[in-house]
Amino acid sequence: MPISIAGWPIICALPQPREFSMSLPKDDAAVLSARWTEGVLLKRDVFSTVERGRFRSNAGEVDAVLRRLDEVPWWSFLLARHLFAREKHALALAKGLQVGPELLWGGRRALVRGFVDGVALHLAKPHGDLAYFRSAKDVLRRLRRAGICHNDLAKEQNWLVGRDGRAYVTDFQLAACFKRRGRLYRVLAYEDLRHLLKHKRSYAPEALTPRERKVLAKKSFAASLWLATGKKVYRAITRGLFNFTDREGGGRRLVNDAPVIAELIRKNPAVRDTAIVAFADRRSGVGLYAFVEADQAALEGQLRNELTAAKGPKPPEHIQVVHALPRDPGGRPRTEILQLVAMNQLDLIEPMMKNEQDRAFLKDILEQRKNLRDRFNFEADLPTG
Repeated sequence: MPISIAGWPIICALPQPREFSMSLPKDDAAVLSARWTEGVLLKRDVFSTVERGRFRSNAGEVDAVLRRLDEVPWWSFLLARHLFAREKHALALAKGLQVGPELLWGGRRALVRGFVDGVALHLAKPHGDLAYFRSAKDVLRRLRRAGICHNDLAKEQNWLVGRDGRAYVTDFQLAACFKRRGRLYRVLAYEDLRHLLKHKRSYAPEALTPRERKVLAKKSFAASLWLATGKKVYRAITRGLFNFTDREGGGRRLVNDAPVIAELIRKNPAVRDTAIVAFADRRSGVGLYAFVEADQAALEGQLRNELTAAKGPKPPEHIQVVHALPRDPGGRPRTEILQLVAMNQLDLIEPMMKNEQDRAFLKDILEQRKNLRDRFNFEADLPTG
């Protein structure tokens, strides 16, 4: 189906149903083979594989997100299954609350949840958007009434800014559900609120009330104890034993390798600037995509040879030369847009277009983008002005 963005036609292959590995339980594999159409791989780590696609529900085919455990290594499987069970239970309890994705189907080692039409907080960057943070507090109120504490709202990627401007939350793997509002429930609910207020302080600090400032200044005893003890153990296990780092879903390569690669690329005199983002890759797990600002379109091969000869980190899976990087008012590359291009989630870019320079950037790169392994069937029309 053709996609038109800023009047620039892009052709995407239609997603196809597939047979699922029988490492999933037979019932799970049968349901997914019959009802799931794969699209874009969003994330793969030692706890699950997450992809976006289409699901044939009782009400018809809808956009959806699949989490499955069939490619989880044996040594992390028990923890992965525990996290999966927590998410499945919390999503079932939150059904109808309109605070996040709806649970569409849940099997023993796979589940399908609805797709929220929006982008993560760290990509949307809702500076000064007071309505968004009012709706975010309403999300927490609804979760509290249902007895659900999310427990992972410090991560900006777990907060979504919907196309309707409202707040939604996702990724309930650490959620705790309570039948009674005892002390532990109150402590965890308080921490959910405190983490929301930290994000509000980042994007709308002038709107913080005196009471909210008091909450920000006072961690619960449990949070202080966790920071002093449990978090160190958690980091030792996840980053050491599991080799797992989750900075905006980029893992160790984005944290450790990308800065080194960027410096090597900038040494080439033809390069004005570069920005490197991560994307989920079906082969390697996490791939790197380097956007290089330069005038020489044939520079890609030269850069790849230079990176290989430097014997440093593994070169990016994709290097794309562009005439200009999209930039924010401060002159910094808009990596939130680059991230979506790298992940082939072009339909989510529309609400993030701020000016004609951004549109010119898209026109420059969309036909030349490199990550075509994942295709998604959608139409997105960006107005030209």
